[in-house]
Amino acid sequence: MNPELIDQLKTHLGANGLPYAIPIHPNLVHLTLGLFILGVAFDFIGVLFPLQKPIFKFLAIPVIRSNFFDAGWYNMLASAVITFFTVAAGFYEIMLAEPATNVKSAWGLQAVDTMLWHGVGGVFLLSLIVGMTIWRGFQRFVWRKDNSQEVQWTYLLSGLFLMSLMYVHGTLGAHLAAEFGVHNTADMLLRLGKDPNLLLK
Repeated sequence: MNPELIDQLKTHLGANGLPYAIPIHPNLVHLTLGLFILGVAFDFIGVLFPLQKPIFKFLAIPVIRSNFFDAGWYNMLASAVITFFTVAAGFYEIMLAEPATNVKSAWGLQAVDTMLWHGVGGVFLLSLIVGMTIWRGFQRFVWRKDNSQEVQWTYLLSGLFLMSLMYVHGTLGAHLAAEFGVHNTADMLLRLGKDPNLLLK
């Protein structure tokens, strides 16, 4: 992108280095994570339903197995949709980032390396989440539509593996904010020599 265009954008930025008060990307990240984890969790409950049925009955909770699979499917679908916006917001915000250059992360990475890995990793995770959603859709509507257990164990285990990748990827994002001060309002004010306690009331 033309550096002059980025400089024009930067003339309208707030103390956090963005044209709005609260970064969008971290909030959407947590929405993506929550929806994905709930999707896999509901499918796990659906698969293990025969073992849990007496507990639901004892607690007088009127549920049927297919309810959990419905919730798993819709959460996974919502996660795939929202992740496009999560990645888009991430690239917009990383384009405006001015990280500290004299710092290394806990993993020994410079700011530019961390941003690169986090950006590439975000696109990779988006493709995996969309792939999981397509896989989930085939199980629901084609392969196992007449089966009481709607999802395969391989799908559930893949979901757990993907959660571990999300943890690693999220740690890179946390390094950007906490260690490099990317879009961190208090950090930016301290770098400018201003007192966040006076300005952020």
